[in-house]
Amino acid sequence: MIYLLRHGEVPNTKPRRFVGQRELPLTPHGRAQAAWWRDRLAEVEFQAVYSSDLGRCRQTAEIVTGGGEYQLVPALREITLGQWEGLLVSEVEERFPGEYEKRGSNIAGHRPAGGESFADLAARAVPAFEEIAADAEGDILVVGHAGVNRVILCHSLGLELAKLFNIELNYCSLNLLELTPQGWLVHGVNLRPEVD
Repeated sequence: MIYLLRHGEVPNTKPRRFVGQRELPLTPHGRAQAAWWRDRLAEVEFQAVYSSDLGRCRQTAEIVTGGGEYQLVPALREITLGQWEGLLVSEVEERFPGEYEKRGSNIAGHRPAGGESFADLAARAVPAFEEIAADAEGDILVVGHAGVNRVILCHSLGLELAKLFNIELNYCSLNLLELTPQGWLVHGVNLRPEVD
């Protein structure tokens, strides 16, 4: 079984800013979410643990494994949003007129200035995930991001990338996947830690 986990909560401003590959630490609540999974998954003997190399995923992996070993996989980094990173939606609309709407009408293929499209993200993240799955023996933990995990789930479920935001993925949500001879079997999506 592959346990595909999103990192814990990071500081979130209102209104929302585009995060992308910006380095943000886990909040105290995000650390508590990861600790909940550490306790819940304590009896699972992970044969290997993989993580995006961004800090929020590394922190999550360290907490969930109780300080155990894990391998960094740069291909599992979140989508890079280029010049949009750190900006509010209103700032993107002001600085890049019409681009936010273009992205909305072509969510899979549109690239923000200096960034990636979700198709670009899938082209780097899905092969890395497939390689992990092909080598997997027993239970594997993979710690990624909302965008990364959505493109992996779209791939596993046979969904068009245009539907990726139809998949809700909360902070520190867990997805359960199994690679069978017939293809991917998805056992659970967006399983959330029970942390107040």
